[in-house]
Amino acid sequence: MPAARSASGPARWGLLSLLILSAFSHPAAGFGAAKKAYMREKVRKMFYHAYENYMAHAFPHDELKPLTKTFTDSLSELGNLKLEYLPQNYNGSALSLIESLSSLVVLGNFTEFQRGVLWLSDNLTFDVDARVNLFECNIRVLGGLISAHILATDTKSRLDHGLYKNQLLNLAEDLGQRFLPAFDSPTGLPYAWINLKNGVMENETTETSTSGCGSLILEMGALSRLTGDSKYEAVALRALRKLWSMRSSLNLLGTTLDVVTGEWIECSSGIGAGVDSFYEYLIKAYILFGSDEYWDIFHSAYLAVQKYFRHGPWYHEADMRTGRATYWQLTSLQAFWPGLQILVGDIAAANSSHREFFHVWQRFGVLPERYLLDHDMLHPTERYYPLRPELAESTFYLYQATKDPWYMEVGESIINSLNSYAKVDGGFASIRDVMTMQQEDHQHSFFLSETCKYLYLLFDDSFLADKNYVFTTEGHLLPIRSSWHEKLPESYISNWTSIKGIGTIDVLHS
Repeated sequence: MPAARSASGPARWGLLSLLILSAFSHPAAGFGAAKKAYMREKVRKMFYHAYENYMAHAFPHDELKPLTKTFTDSLSELGNLKLEYLPQNYNGSALSLIESLSSLVVLGNFTEFQRGVLWLSDNLTFDVDARVNLFECNIRVLGGLISAHILATDTKSRLDHGLYKNQLLNLAEDLGQRFLPAFDSPTGLPYAWINLKNGVMENETTETSTSGCGSLILEMGALSRLTGDSKYEAVALRALRKLWSMRSSLNLLGTTLDVVTGEWIECSSGIGAGVDSFYEYLIKAYILFGSDEYWDIFHSAYLAVQKYFRHGPWYHEADMRTGRATYWQLTSLQAFWPGLQILVGDIAAANSSHREFFHVWQRFGVLPERYLLDHDMLHPTERYYPLRPELAESTFYLYQATKDPWYMEVGESIINSLNSYAKVDGGFASIRDVMTMQQEDHQHSFFLSETCKYLYLLFDDSFLADKNYVFTTEGHLLPIRSSWHEKLPESYISNWTSIKGIGTIDVLHS
């Protein structure tokens, strides 16, 4: 666990020394160049099987239905469990294409990347009467567009000269502008839902989640940096500050709240659904923008999580007011946590939790959505696996930090499971029930933006050489630029000078 900061060397950069050492470590035993190349190509084939089926059977709609080889216009359904207020004339926003763009660049397919960028430039519009979830639209669409814009302006992206003139940034700014009415609440906390054409609907629900209003700062902040217009970052930061001001005396937050009254609705929370990316975006905002405010909030919140939620390698839920345990359950979204811990150098804790998640994966063949730890049984209804990336993500981070070949073995197991249980003729299907491996007719866009990307980078990280990126919670790439930093900490400057040639992932890449 990171210690408090000191003048002799802040713990927030404790990962630097570890990664400097790992840069000189020996190649992974048992995973020589040939085996790594074989696994890389296996992942490449997975991505293209998913992507090409989407383009053939679903594009320009949002997501692929791989069993029936049809489509779903799902942007308005994301986070909409009751499927309320669905638009009548919405025909999709090419969601899976937007989500695939950064992955295409990582895989080196600049031709297809250019084709996608130009299609979106000519055809995508947000002037549609569609009610969307602010959080989901932000991380998937806004984040995807911003990342693709940055990659398109990179000289290494090899777009034909003169074809790209900031079209994706213009689309991103248009979308960001449409987000702004969501923040017009008495508290400054954004409504969870926004109509892209008409703003916040009359009688809109005032309930939102901690992650829903506390995980907007990376995309909105990057949009402000790229456009020079501070209003996007300003509203996201105001919401984040308000959210943190609502913490309990234990530095814990709840899961759901009312954006009008500023009162908590659900006071039990953990590190999973409804809260997860709040923690993730604090540390990543610090890395991306350099403001000590993000570190100070994260540091306090992280210590509280480790004190009140952690039980050995597991994390239960607890009441924010008392710290008493409420629900003892594993949720698949919690599997991102070891990856976050790598960013702050908490390697032992990351490794311990990751191994438990992988044991559950091995037991069932995939990771169930919810597992009841106190009863040692699956949740009676949430027994599905929708191709989530979190375990692959943490596996990637842990391998980068330790160079332990065991993590490549984990990656191989994940790849084999996906090909055995989820691959169908029309793409990759979600798993409806991990006990029967019954499939569901849905290929989520994050399979293209995250799951395949992290597995590919596990076996071939050459794309990251001499680059310095933060991954958003949707796996989109944002570069760490000194011009985006409000203030570079002295320790960052001195350490960066000494290891400049090694390359980076998030903080560093070795």
